[in-house]
Amino acid sequence: LSVPLSMFVAFVFLPGADLIIGSHVTLNFIVLFALLFGLGIIVDDAIVVIENTHRIFVNGKGKIPVNMAAKMAAGEVFVPVLAGTLTTLAPFFPLLFWPGIIGRFMVYLPTMLIFTLAASLVVAFIMNPVFAVDFMNHPEAENKEPKSAIFKKPVFWIAIAAGIVLDILGAAFLGNMLIFFMLLVLLNRYFISDAIHYFQNHALPWIMGHYESLLRWSLKGWRPVHLLLGIIATLFISVFVFIAAIKSNRVGVVFFPQGDPNQLYVYLKLPVGTSVEYTDSVTQLLEKSVNKVLGIDHAAGKENPVVESVISNVAIGASDPSAGDRSTRSELGRVQVSFVEFEKRHGVSTRPYLDQVRAAMKGIPGAEISVSQESSGPPTDPPINIEIASEDFDGLVKTAVNLKNYLDSIQVPGVEELKMDVDLNNPEITLTVDRERSLIQGVSSAQIGQVIRTGLFGREVSKIKEGKDEYKIQLRNNEMQRKDLSNLLNMRVSFRDMALQGQVKNIPISALVKIEPTSTFGSVKRKNQKRLITLRSNVLTTKGFNATAVNQVIAKHIDAFTKKSDGVTIKQTGEGEQQAETGAFLLSALVIALMVILFVLVIQFNSVSKPVIILTEIIFSVIGVLLGFSITGMEVSVLMTGLGIVGLAGIVVKNGILVIEFADELRSRGMKTKEAIIEAGKTRIIPVLLTALAAILAFIPIAVGFNINFVTLFSELNPHIFFGGDNVAFWKPLSWTIIFGLAFAFFMTLILVPAMYLIAERLKRPMRNMFGGKWISFMGIPPLIFLFMPLMIVAAIRHNADVQRRRRKLKNDTAAGETWFGSWL
Repeated sequence: LSVPLSMFVAFVFLPGADLIIGSHVTLNFIVLFALLFGLGIIVDDAIVVIENTHRIFVNGKGKIPVNMAAKMAAGEVFVPVLAGTLTTLAPFFPLLFWPGIIGRFMVYLPTMLIFTLAASLVVAFIMNPVFAVDFMNHPEAENKEPKSAIFKKPVFWIAIAAGIVLDILGAAFLGNMLIFFMLLVLLNRYFISDAIHYFQNHALPWIMGHYESLLRWSLKGWRPVHLLLGIIATLFISVFVFIAAIKSNRVGVVFFPQGDPNQLYVYLKLPVGTSVEYTDSVTQLLEKSVNKVLGIDHAAGKENPVVESVISNVAIGASDPSAGDRSTRSELGRVQVSFVEFEKRHGVSTRPYLDQVRAAMKGIPGAEISVSQESSGPPTDPPINIEIASEDFDGLVKTAVNLKNYLDSIQVPGVEELKMDVDLNNPEITLTVDRERSLIQGVSSAQIGQVIRTGLFGREVSKIKEGKDEYKIQLRNNEMQRKDLSNLLNMRVSFRDMALQGQVKNIPISALVKIEPTSTFGSVKRKNQKRLITLRSNVLTTKGFNATAVNQVIAKHIDAFTKKSDGVTIKQTGEGEQQAETGAFLLSALVIALMVILFVLVIQFNSVSKPVIILTEIIFSVIGVLLGFSITGMEVSVLMTGLGIVGLAGIVVKNGILVIEFADELRSRGMKTKEAIIEAGKTRIIPVLLTALAAILAFIPIAVGFNINFVTLFSELNPHIFFGGDNVAFWKPLSWTIIFGLAFAFFMTLILVPAMYLIAERLKRPMRNMFGGKWISFMGIPPLIFLFMPLMIVAAIRHNADVQRRRRKLKNDTAAGETWFGSWL
């Protein structure tokens, strides 16, 4: 019940998000994923509160009423749950200040998570104790009726009959759902209840007993130190394995994950001035080639079941959206292939069509052709984007052309085709006014220009009014005259020559100008007040290449490029630059989150060692992420994997807080350190296990792309189950990041956290002796954690060696040895 309640409370506060992010929040797919993201986390607070209530109530054996058990349980875990929720929220607050277009796209995720997780805390401490009092009102062993009693209840048969009647009347969805729920009641009576009872009374005690034995074994002697050294070594090994997997191309690194294309685009660009008819004929050739690749032949009746439509555009709507040009141009063409929905492809991948279409788009002289798929996620620059900038236009053009020819000659693997964003050979007709002849004729250059402009573009000569509407009357040559150069040059400049007593003179333009066909630049682009030419290209991702690796190779070739003019700068930007900026921001957000988490934990525990233990747990949880991606060979997304690690930092903290806080509670009751940490681990294994499993199981459906149609499940008895989809490719890296990290952190919480807790407590006395009872400054702790870790390990080893020497000296005095060891412990 805490899940829907938390979401409803979050929706109540959602309109207030306008004040936080400055834009209206809609139910877009990122907001919906944020609800899925928080699904396994928002139950954590409820699990801890309800499990603690259940433990106190059951252990009380009827002596403690449920309302008192609920109060005691909520009070006992209030501080750790509050601190755990604050530390879970900590990584998401820096994400609210995510800059750039990526930030405006992703800001909905932290906003919704903050609202949902805050609501879960309210629900856990206000609503869940009420539910516990209402439902947990008697010991589980009492008032058990026989299983067959369900068949004697009229409600059961009424529900079955209602379901059958609804099926007969055509309301199959409601009828089948009623029958399904009644079958669940029977299943619960005859199977699920017994299975739960067996798990609680046999399997769970077995798990707790073996865990206690494992924990006692791991905390004996020097084994805590060995465990800590082993996990540090594992961290370095995982980093080396991950780097090796990237260099061997086993693990690809991308900025934004992309799935199979839903649309495939073939962009055609011919020389400027090409007629629409010729562009249309070339586009038809491209369309025939695309149909041949897809196996479509309309004349023979052959169709491709995964293709929905093939649409061609010429001039209008034919430009590449990434180029930023939306004008109508006769030299542009586009062929768009739309595939059917993922569910209807029945496992057929559309990605191979990209390379097949690229291979078929060859052999058209003078044509610039590119093939790409639709962009997923926020608008980003091309994967390969090289900016050449300078104030000197001649040097800029020369460098850009030489660099393009140089990279084309190298044929860098993975580059589709480098294209220049400026037309260097844009044809034009230059009319130069012959000033001597025009002066003799008494004609100014302004008059000549006005006549040409009127003929080509028109001139407003009057206005006409119709009611309140006003229309301009434009004077212009007709289309045939405008497109005929001889007609334009034969236009006459008419004027009255005052030297000839006001006679009207008509002089053809061809007698006053010199005609020269030339070429010029299509446009001049500027960035940071410098002229700019950009080389861009797609990456052949279907052949195993990724933008990060290809850009690294291109960077080496640019460094070796020697034909660069003075004052020209060459810079790789585009997706690579956005990737670097996003990675840097996520790293800074993680650092800020760790500092906030440290601040919260220091306030909670009034200690430095315990927050350090929990922070190292966050760092060590990355081992699971690195090894998980290295072993599975899945693609790593800088954005989504980085976001997953930032979110993981807040999730991992909770379980460590539960164990350490309860160990401190037991020690305050007089229990020895080692026994306290063993008892704390044994007691908290249930909430730790439940919270970890809840989060992992919540992410698995979206990680594997599990799809089920609940409507058709009941209405047609066909759930239409399939795996994969468009959103899976987008959210898969984030989901697996959290799954891998949580799975590793779960075992680390149960084994390594008690070991580090014991090491920290044993080091307190030698640390006090070493520093004379003076504690290190609080602000100096975070950056010195890993610097002092080797020193702390050496100190622990030396201290253990000193203990062994004292034991040998006191072996003849057992009582004295036990007294000293007890006081030290």
